[in-house]
Amino acid sequence: MVEAILHILVQMGVLKEPQVEVLKKEAEESDMSLQEYLLEKSIVSQKDIAKAYSQYFSIPYIDVITEKMTDQALLAKIQFQFLRTNLVMPVIQDDKLFIVAANPYNMAVLDELVLILGKHASPAVAAGSVIIDAINRFYPLQGATSMMEELEEDTKLIEGELDIGQVDENDVLSMASKTPVVKLVNHILFQAVKKDASDIHIEPYEKEVRIRYRVDGVMFLALTPPKRIQSALISRLKIMANLDIAEKRKPLDGRIEIKVSGKEIDIRVSVLPVQYGERIVMRLLDKSKTFMQLDKLGFSPRDLKVITHAISEPNGIMLVTGPTGSGKTTTLYAILSRLNSPLVNIITVEDPVEYQISGINQVQVHEKVGLTFAVALRSILRQDPDIVMIGETRDAETAQIAIQASLTGHLVLSTLHTNSAAATITRLIDMGIEPFLISSTITAVLAQRLVRKLCDACKRQYQPTAEVLHILGISSEQAKKITFYEAVGCPKCMESGYAGRIPIFEVMQVTHAISKLIIAKADAREIQKQALADGMTVLIQDGIVKIEAGLTTIEEVLSVATSQEDVYE
Repeated sequence: MVEAILHILVQMGVLKEPQVEVLKKEAEESDMSLQEYLLEKSIVSQKDIAKAYSQYFSIPYIDVITEKMTDQALLAKIQFQFLRTNLVMPVIQDDKLFIVAANPYNMAVLDELVLILGKHASPAVAAGSVIIDAINRFYPLQGATSMMEELEEDTKLIEGELDIGQVDENDVLSMASKTPVVKLVNHILFQAVKKDASDIHIEPYEKEVRIRYRVDGVMFLALTPPKRIQSALISRLKIMANLDIAEKRKPLDGRIEIKVSGKEIDIRVSVLPVQYGERIVMRLLDKSKTFMQLDKLGFSPRDLKVITHAISEPNGIMLVTGPTGSGKTTTLYAILSRLNSPLVNIITVEDPVEYQISGINQVQVHEKVGLTFAVALRSILRQDPDIVMIGETRDAETAQIAIQASLTGHLVLSTLHTNSAAATITRLIDMGIEPFLISSTITAVLAQRLVRKLCDACKRQYQPTAEVLHILGISSEQAKKITFYEAVGCPKCMESGYAGRIPIFEVMQVTHAISKLIIAKADAREIQKQALADGMTVLIQDGIVKIEAGLTTIEEVLSVATSQEDVYE
């Protein structure tokens, strides 16, 4: 059969006859089947393979599976995992039932499906990505179609007669036979976890409700449920977060702990009254996630050496800076994991405590009862700590206590909101900290940003324009030695072209020369100039290293980092 499929691919013009024998040999050397090899190397597409199967078996080829082709009752008879594992799905076309498969040669699976459905069905073929996409969108427990139909039909969902179900501790996936609103909430949470979203936004507008996810730092629209279920949806989430459903005039903060597919998820809930109702933002934290090792975060050898030296000191302050959502906390946790030992006493003060680390005492800020960063920090220093981590240096009082802690023999780690490592020094001076105290306590400053990582399955080589290369500070000669990639988009990365994020860094060591500039109250540009002379690489330079490694794109780096022209002005 393999030979026949190859012959058809040659006839289709996808492969050339001289290639065939070479590809067979390469596949054998790679210890892969020929089909796996062809797909892995992007020599043919899944659709090409599906079309070849269609010709070989003389069965219909289906290019796309639409909502009209699905039957919720039939899908509900088959286990979700069975469909996903075997890449099969029942569809209806021209009033006939077909079993669409990525590999129609697997007759045992097709026969089993016919038995499960209890109906005669004809075989058809489609690309595996098309089948996966359809299963994800239309399977009853995951797709929103059946839920939306139930919501539209349920006339009881009016104020005062809400059926929002009981909150329990069951796994979200097991809550199948619940009311429509509960189903919708479960669907929203499950899909967010599945897509590895960091945030869920529920936004009420005049005529609709929008539900959006933030994935890899980018927002995208997930659902638009009917406007009239808005009140029930908000009430359900409020009850899950132990909030007062009657209070609709003030901002509220709560917390939900759930399990999705066995994973414990901690959700921070923020409710804000807006013009057309209440807006909810939920931050998702996966408790099962482990922290990356410090040397796996992507530091250059020089940067890793500076950081390792700074955190090896018995006292001093190391600051991690960047805007909200730039991965500062993740970096600090990686540092804490490196320092964590039975031989040292580590205490943190955070708002909120995002992840729990065994062996480290973590204090949650609670401003309503007066437990601020400054108050908590004063108490912590009476607990005989060796290392103190401050979630955020928000004000001059916290900064002053951190300075004093460092001067009295403690290693202090903290974060600050600044645009660059050099600007951190001037920010501290603006907060009222004396320059001589800064120069004698700060050992290193790490600035960072997150850029989206290219999807390995679909990234494509290209040649950037001379203008873009100039902005990056790359000469045409240097560019010849670099393979540049651009984002394309495929089902694996939800057509975004990216999958996951990676950090880019600039690490400034406070050398003797920089200490002199700090005492002289030099501006950020002078400090940065000296840091560059001392060997620091700025964000854009580290971004170029990541571009050269084929990890990200020029557009991503330029979206978060200053151009080379600005760096050396």
